[in-house]
Amino acid sequence: MMKIGTHEFDLHHKTYLMGILNITPDSFSDGGKWLTTDAAVHHVGEMIRDGADVIDIGGESTRPGHTQIAEEEEISRILPVLTKIKETYDIPVSVDTYKSRVAKAAIDVGADLINDIWGLKYDADMAKVIAQAGVFCCLMHNRTDMRYGNFLRDMTADLKETVQIAQKAGIRNDRILLDPGIGFAKTYENNLEAIRNLDQLHALGYPLLLGTSRKSVIGTALDLPVTERVEGTLVTTVFAVLARCAFVRVHDVKENARAVRMAEEILYQRM
Repeated sequence: MMKIGTHEFDLHHKTYLMGILNITPDSFSDGGKWLTTDAAVHHVGEMIRDGADVIDIGGESTRPGHTQIAEEEEISRILPVLTKIKETYDIPVSVDTYKSRVAKAAIDVGADLINDIWGLKYDADMAKVIAQAGVFCCLMHNRTDMRYGNFLRDMTADLKETVQIAQKAGIRNDRILLDPGIGFAKTYENNLEAIRNLDQLHALGYPLLLGTSRKSVIGTALDLPVTERVEGTLVTTVFAVLARCAFVRVHDVKENARAVRMAEEILYQRM
């Protein structure tokens, strides 16, 4: 068992739901929907009722071709919402950022987890900020190019480098989650291969998070727009449960919670 915030998580025998809260005008599927603090906090309440175990706040879109924003603007988007969530609900909150100043500001007002899409490789101070605070981190696979020799081998090697950065900075091993980074520096075929081989990543020794919700790999596979990718997402969520992933990061919490529950019932027959 691992304690994130005030909640206990069995990260080796259950799959938990991380609900996505994008407080951005330009995110690929829900940009502009939760821009005010009241709207954002209300949506968090909906996600909690639908089965979310953690809330992941993003203040900058990381969709392909996104425009980077200043740290001050990202902080100004995140902090009021994060503060209000912590005041209103008893749920662990993750902040999706790759900038150490944003991470520190969020941790100072109660963030329980930092979700870094660059796996500590963008900002040299990020690992130190996380280590000093003692918070959890989700470290994603990413790179600046897609020149792979052997994709699975190279992705694994990249994640090992990320873990080494974390360990050198003093981040505790029991505070690390790993994410294969579906949709980041990967072709359509790479994304499918990563999902198909999730179980191989357990050899690294860390709990896994899968984030595929509404992403282009689903749109490409099914030839569907972003508004019609729920069913495709549910299939990847079931793959995550079968591969014993600790978390799935999703927009549509209710539907994914039901898929997780059904898949776990088949696996474990818990009733």
